[in-house]
Amino acid sequence: MMTCPLESPQEPPRKAAVEVFLVFLRLGCTSFGGPFAHLGYFRREFVERRRWLDEAAYADVVALCQFLPGPTSSQVGMTLGILRAGLPGALAAWLGFTLPSALALMAFAASIAALGPLGDAAWLHGVKIVAVAVVVQAVWGMAYSLCPGRPHLTLAAGAALLVLAVPSTLGQIGAIVLSGLIGWCWLRGDPGKPHGGAPIAVRFGRGLSTAALLAFGVLLFGLPLLVATTGNHTLALMDSFYRSGALVFGGGHVVLPLLQDEVVAPGWIGNDLFLAGYGAAQAMPGPLFAFAAYLGSFLEPWPYGWAGGLICLSALYLPSFLLLVGLLPYCQGLRQRPSVQSVLKGVNAAVVGLLLAALYTPVWTGAIFGPQDFAIGLAALMALLWQVQPWLVVVLGAVVTSALAAA
Repeated sequence: MMTCPLESPQEPPRKAAVEVFLVFLRLGCTSFGGPFAHLGYFRREFVERRRWLDEAAYADVVALCQFLPGPTSSQVGMTLGILRAGLPGALAAWLGFTLPSALALMAFAASIAALGPLGDAAWLHGVKIVAVAVVVQAVWGMAYSLCPGRPHLTLAAGAALLVLAVPSTLGQIGAIVLSGLIGWCWLRGDPGKPHGGAPIAVRFGRGLSTAALLAFGVLLFGLPLLVATTGNHTLALMDSFYRSGALVFGGGHVVLPLLQDEVVAPGWIGNDLFLAGYGAAQAMPGPLFAFAAYLGSFLEPWPYGWAGGLICLSALYLPSFLLLVGLLPYCQGLRQRPSVQSVLKGVNAAVVGLLLAALYTPVWTGAIFGPQDFAIGLAALMALLWQVQPWLVVVLGAVVTSALAAA
């Protein structure tokens, strides 16, 4: 069994946690480009520059976090924090990496609220068009890596059809569950990428892991009961964002359809504001899950503003933290089981289907209204494929649509 590569027994835990926070704070301010780029930044920082762990150990950490639902890059960061400074290190890594983009998005929300109704704003329409390009790129990249054969593509298409036919959280959960079951029966021994690898030791007490898993289940099933009993809006917000965070496989982009169903359908936020925030999130460094802080700033009735943003952000991330603490000691063994690999292949294909459905609605239907919009979106996609910084593409999209509207 590989020893824990980041442990620093000679260093006081509080000092180690402060170190973790400062390193991830810098990464949170500078890590543009989405989850795959984040993993590259982490590798350069912790493998090449600081030498906290070697290449093989880092690959193991990434593989372990890809096994779990939730945002992979944030979970890798929290795992590195755990291995460096225990549970305080996980919190330090999350805060450092997430707060810069979350605070920037809440400030963006405050500026929009100060400007009043923006449904016809040209720059806002440009941001939504860029969001289309971002999701197209995400669908293409995820399909390439998660759907290596016709069975996977068939599952992805089936999941998209189910979600479009049943446009609700029930349809999304059903697509994930059914695809996992079909993967278990159909994708055994197929040529998908294996989840093997050298083991890595994560030392938690069994009691702590069990408590984290119990807390995950109690909140997942208990929050809806509390909402139904009390009708409390704050609990309803926590329930919606917690369930969305618990069901996300494949990274930040996949949370889009889940959150759209949770917050737009009940009228908590308009679709224009939802897509504007999603587009703005592409211009920020750090994790895309920080989008929750933007949404929480708008959702009515109270809590909204800064309090709502922090509540929604914490609720979206809490399932990832609890699952990481609860399953990290065991998922090395689980992910080497062929049956678990097959289920995950089916779930990963469903993730592509969910994102494909979201590309059509609300992203495409809410932004592309004619040939001019399509041309701007295609230009934005080409810029992203040529690795132009996403924040610059967002700014250019807003500028170009504003200029065309004024002409």
